[in-house]
Amino acid sequence: MKHDDKAIAAGRRVVEMERDALGALADSIDADFARVVDLLNGIRGRLICAGVGKSGHVARKIAATLASTGTPAYFVHPTEASHGDLGMITPDDAVLALSKSGETRELGDLIAYCRRFGTPLIAMTAGRDSLLARGADFHLFVPDAPEACGETRAPTTSTTLMMAMGDALAVALLEARGFTASDFRVYHPGGSLGAALATVGDLMHAGEAMPLIGIDAPMSEALLEMSAKGFGCVGVTHADGTLAGIVTDGDLRRHMGGGLVTRPVSEVMTRDPQTIEPGALAADAMRRMTAGDRKILHLFSLDHEGRPAGLLHIHDLLRAGVK
Repeated sequence: MKHDDKAIAAGRRVVEMERDALGALADSIDADFARVVDLLNGIRGRLICAGVGKSGHVARKIAATLASTGTPAYFVHPTEASHGDLGMITPDDAVLALSKSGETRELGDLIAYCRRFGTPLIAMTAGRDSLLARGADFHLFVPDAPEACGETRAPTTSTTLMMAMGDALAVALLEARGFTASDFRVYHPGGSLGAALATVGDLMHAGEAMPLIGIDAPMSEALLEMSAKGFGCVGVTHADGTLAGIVTDGDLRRHMGGGLVTRPVSEVMTRDPQTIEPGALAADAMRRMTAGDRKILHLFSLDHEGRPAGLLHIHDLLRAGVK
């Protein structure tokens, strides 16, 4: 077998072993999992995630995922806990301890502390009869599947299972709390994720910045308003302030000719243009503006009474990194 073939075969073997283990994990999720979700959905404090070695790395990731999805959580290293960090844990908190075997010596002080002060302890382990399992109040058992690396037994399959169990816990809690995209954005204001979760109201131009003109005005006033505001469009409003239409550069080209400036905007405007709500995601606005053959450069955002609340230009979305 060629060197490349061996590498490909090894890679596929690992993925297939972990895939099969994940299937067993899905089948193993039961009422114990639901009890843990109920516990964490009701605690007044935070979830402390702990583990040693590779389990510690997974615990850090689980804590980060939970914190970003509305469950206050942080990581405590069991060794540091034995040297003072136990004081960070209160009876209002809960502890999630990760160990494949459940016999990790460094977890001993953490288990004893939870027993002494009545802090709920959740074990994530494959060792059903282990020290950790016996000392825990709640259990998230993962299958005792073989590690993908064979004889070396380095944590591979086991850490994948723990990571997946942590993700399952985070999503179940997210759904139990009705956590929305808007809530999620509070914890992700930066980067491409923050851009994707920005709302139209975050990016639109409001108040005096909006180019607006009355429906009875002549095109000469509309052109002045378009030039003054610099968006390449002007919104046309009824007497009650509701949006009647929009005049864009494209409308001007289509009606170019003698007497354009003396015509009323009602003869030139595009009636019933596409609009969007201020609370809509900016990513939804981008999809609406770029869908189909005809691209839209401007979207007015309307309040609940149909009046312009703001104007969104496609350049606003591009500058914010919305895709």
